[in-house]
Amino acid sequence: MSRNFLVIEPEEGASVLKGLASPLRVQMLKLLHEKGPMNVNDIAAELDLPQSTVSTNIQVLEDGGLIRTETHKARKGSQKICHPTYEEVLVVFKSAYKAVKTDVIEVSMPIGLYTGFEVTAPCGLCSTEGIIGLLDVPNAFLDPDRMNAGLLWFTRGHVEYQFPNNAKLTGAQIRDLELAVELSSEVPGTSADWPSDITVAINGKDIGTWTSPGDFGDKRGVYTPDWWKLKGSQYGKLKNWRVSADGAYVDGVKISDVTISDLDLLHHHSIRVRIGVRDDARHPGGINIFGRGFGNYDEDIVLRIRTL
Repeated sequence: MSRNFLVIEPEEGASVLKGLASPLRVQMLKLLHEKGPMNVNDIAAELDLPQSTVSTNIQVLEDGGLIRTETHKARKGSQKICHPTYEEVLVVFKSAYKAVKTDVIEVSMPIGLYTGFEVTAPCGLCSTEGIIGLLDVPNAFLDPDRMNAGLLWFTRGHVEYQFPNNAKLTGAQIRDLELAVELSSEVPGTSADWPSDITVAINGKDIGTWTSPGDFGDKRGVYTPDWWKLKGSQYGKLKNWRVSADGAYVDGVKISDVTISDLDLLHHHSIRVRIGVRDDARHPGGINIFGRGFGNYDEDIVLRIRTL
């Protein structure tokens, strides 16, 4: 069974350490691991706590990436479903890092460091400082400042990233591969009801499609800068694609029969990851890709290779 774990250095993992510093928040994490995803009201009832107390602490855990949340319709309004992110958290110091043995090779890729793209307008990029290039001009994706992008969006097409295949360099056998990225649909303004079929391909092989429910702007993203207009896309859903020996999954739900052997990783020195909206998508609702400085997670696109 695949397990997710996080390796952090104290200087760079302050938000994670803050999340773990409270016995109450640790108790909430244990509850989610034991009983699975729960909404805020259920957590409050299980722990006999006020709903406001649970909501405040859930936000701290979410800020640290220790949980992820999804908003679903309820009988009255909506409910926030909380999912645990990691089974293990390992704190290491830089001087000791090389001595830590792990079966996970992780590479983070800034969202602006794509090696290829084909996009249609409306489209654009921005950094934490401002807009990059010209809005709704696909050639703006060639702007050298794209390496500083924290948010990019387009209607149809794709961006492609080339990750190093470090497992091949070390001669390790790959058990499975996971991709984590914060995504949403894209509509002028925002709309919570704006489905979009977002497809991920690895080494030219479509591994599956996730339908984003909407373009979220009901509140400012946790890390979205103040200058970014409130009527613009604020945050997305942190989605996890995983390819193993028995198929491909999104957030643990099987979406295709593509297996790790189908990706032919042993014969490639790099791993090409393509993210986009296909021309023949049933719901061509565009895409936002959130990176550092935007959205709710403040992280790059993360590729994890698990080895035997």
